[in-house]
Amino acid sequence: MKRIRIKDVLKTSPAEQEIIVKGWVKTFRNNQFIALNDGSTNNNLQVVVDFNNTPEEILKRITTGACISVVGKLIASQGKGQTVELVCNTLEILGDSDAEKFPLQPKKHSLEFLREIAHLRFRTNTFGAVFRVRNALAFAVHKFFQEKEFIYLHTPIISSNDAEGAGETFHVTNFDIKILRKQKPEKLIISKIFLVSRLT
Repeated sequence: MKRIRIKDVLKTSPAEQEIIVKGWVKTFRNNQFIALNDGSTNNNLQVVVDFNNTPEEILKRITTGACISVVGKLIASQGKGQTVELVCNTLEILGDSDAEKFPLQPKKHSLEFLREIAHLRFRTNTFGAVFRVRNALAFAVHKFFQEKEFIYLHTPIISSNDAEGAGETFHVTNFDIKILRKQKPEKLIISKIFLVSRLT
């Protein structure tokens, strides 16, 4: 069975069809309701677990940040906030998450805190929305120039900051090389100077 993205599941009409979804646990309430997200949308899919028939060791491993795979039936949701929900038949833990160490807990986090965990911040609703807007804008810009038959290329970037100790490789200057030769001929090594044209 092919995995379906949560973005597409939320648009699907429920008819008790069996599907498979994979994603990260955002919340797990009452040992029964999992809010699952795979990054395809900011909205979560509610997965209903039969805790009476699910092994205790599996339930303990369903923590915030854990990666799981769920096979179940898609039905119309009776709860508020969602139109469909997935009744779990089979649940597999793909990756565990230590509940005490995982930094993204189900609460509001400050932007200062999220800067410290840049590799996880895209999982929050705030940055999920920001990155989607940036993606749409970047795509629109690229599409515009592609339609105008421009060629996208990566130009060399000259930075005033020393990156990884490469500042000793050569010196960047926009001074006239003839003047430099007269001022400090003994210290000047032409091969190690990168000349930049001055804009006047």
